[in-house]
Amino acid sequence: MSMTTRVLLGLIGGAVIGLALAIGNADLAASAAAVAEPVGRLWLNALQMTVVPLVAALVVVGVNTAQDAAASGRTARRAIVCFLVLLTAASAFAAVVAPFLLSLLPHDPQLSQALQAATAAPAAAATPTTLGDWFTAIIPSNAIAAAAQSAMLPLVVFALFFGFALTRVDPARRTRLLELVQAIADVMIVIVRWVLWAAPLGVFALVLVVCARVGTGMLGAFGYYIVMQCALYLAVTAMLYAVAVLAGRESLRRFASSILPAQTIAASTQSSLASLPAMIESASARLGYPLTVTSLVLPMAVSLFRITSPVQYIGVAAFIAWAYGIDLTSAQLAAGAALAVVISMGSVGLPGQVSFMATNMPVTQAMGLPVEPLGLLLALDTIPDVFATVGNVTADLTATSVVARGPRAQPGTAPAAVVGDAGAD
Repeated sequence: MSMTTRVLLGLIGGAVIGLALAIGNADLAASAAAVAEPVGRLWLNALQMTVVPLVAALVVVGVNTAQDAAASGRTARRAIVCFLVLLTAASAFAAVVAPFLLSLLPHDPQLSQALQAATAAPAAAATPTTLGDWFTAIIPSNAIAAAAQSAMLPLVVFALFFGFALTRVDPARRTRLLELVQAIADVMIVIVRWVLWAAPLGVFALVLVVCARVGTGMLGAFGYYIVMQCALYLAVTAMLYAVAVLAGRESLRRFASSILPAQTIAASTQSSLASLPAMIESASARLGYPLTVTSLVLPMAVSLFRITSPVQYIGVAAFIAWAYGIDLTSAQLAAGAALAVVISMGSVGLPGQVSFMATNMPVTQAMGLPVEPLGLLLALDTIPDVFATVGNVTADLTATSVVARGPRAQPGTAPAAVVGDAGAD
């Protein structure tokens, strides 16, 4: 049985039992929630303990991987710039649209109160700041203190400085240090995999607690989340067609029909890596791009570029803020959007469940929001992930069209995946 199936069964079991208790016997529901709550929190704490070293290591490795890719030629540098522009645009789009979509939905004040009690999380963001305060706090005065306090944005800024500085040191020393940093990331991923082995039990406990205390209102919130994420992914995918037409100078009908086979494989496999052969065939045979471009840009895109990642991070954070009745400030949204781009570049190679927890946690924490609901949302990511993978494959081919229309450059060698299976979405 796959991990996704096991987690879904845990979600369904916890929801059914929690709702049955809430409807049948309120006192028994409260007692069951009190018993299950420590189990869910223990599982979440085990996941959180790996976030700081894993995120710092991924950012350092990601910076150096991107630098190596950019050094392989002009075509590679154009691809990196294209990736960054598209990621930034997608992150900004999500930061504007996700809170707006959620503001259109009815919100029950009792939901935030019950959710706060169920997850033992704060009801409001910690000390909302202005945009000016955010800029002054972005550089940590003490990187170790920032790590100890799980201050993700200053920690990532330090990791960025460290990663860029590492590209300037002696190549032999750089290689040795990168191997150490990569080993730290690999060890953290192993620990996360161990913790995720207990995900069905953790999700079962969390969902049981929430449904026993919130009741059927939580089911509606789950539905809102799934619909919102799917809508965001579809909107970003639609905008990519416009990018291919305007920047890639493609015919809309030709581009859409040519990439359809790759999108079909993406939807069925939920893996960008599994879609890579179909993407190369679509770009070279159907769209007629030079093989020297497609053989470089597409493997780079699979290793470094996942456009729906920042959309997911911002959408998740916005949903948590909505569920808790928190109004996000411009500073919080700016912090989340900036961090989402950096995190997405360094974490493309992570497997699905590992990626969801390890990448959404730092963005959610950086925005001053509770991370406890992430355990619930992990189990709901199966349906949106289909649309996310289609969006990622569409973005890979869109970036290829933009780069292929530019001046011909020296071809290079595509970089290896950052960590693990680069195709896991």
